[in-house]
Amino acid sequence: MIPAWYLVLVGLIAVDRLVEMAYSRHNQRAMSERGARKVRDPAFMGMVLLHAGYLCAAPLEVALLSRPFLPWLGYPALAVLAGANMLRVWAIRSLSLHWNMQIVASQSLGPVATGPYRWIRHPNYVAVFFEVPALPLVHTAWITAVTATLVHTLLLKRRIAAEERVLMSDPVYRARMGEKPRFVPATMLAFLRGIVN
Repeated sequence: MIPAWYLVLVGLIAVDRLVEMAYSRHNQRAMSERGARKVRDPAFMGMVLLHAGYLCAAPLEVALLSRPFLPWLGYPALAVLAGANMLRVWAIRSLSLHWNMQIVASQSLGPVATGPYRWIRHPNYVAVFFEVPALPLVHTAWITAVTATLVHTLLLKRRIAAEERVLMSDPVYRARMGEKPRFVPATMLAFLRGIVN
């Protein structure tokens, strides 16, 4: 039996993905009118299947394997999910017209270095990386969480390599963003190194 609140939560994430797809298409059309072009994305279909897959697999695992809600795991996972989605919204709002689900060569419109992009190059990917395991773990669907995270990591590696080939080919982007870390702000990295050492 899947609790209604968990189905609503998964449904909200699914609706969010559909809204983002529509926004992505809108941005593609607008950028195309300004001379930007879509670039072949080796990971896009895999990403689509991953998101559809884990959104279906998490509630199915809860139902078929009678996964319980464990407060010590569920509440922290819910907090991570909320934080990840706030970061996603911040990243999308900061990129505005540049934001897209696919790779678009939009460097001619100028690099974005506001919002979370002041500190790192890929905050949207950081958000999704945490969201993918968090949603299943809210209701202890650990098989979905582990499998989806492994697949997502492989896809993300391909996506970022392809995207950065496009972005770094632009000298303006490279000068403005090239020295920034991909995922973790430099000040946080320095702090973590200080703790380890």
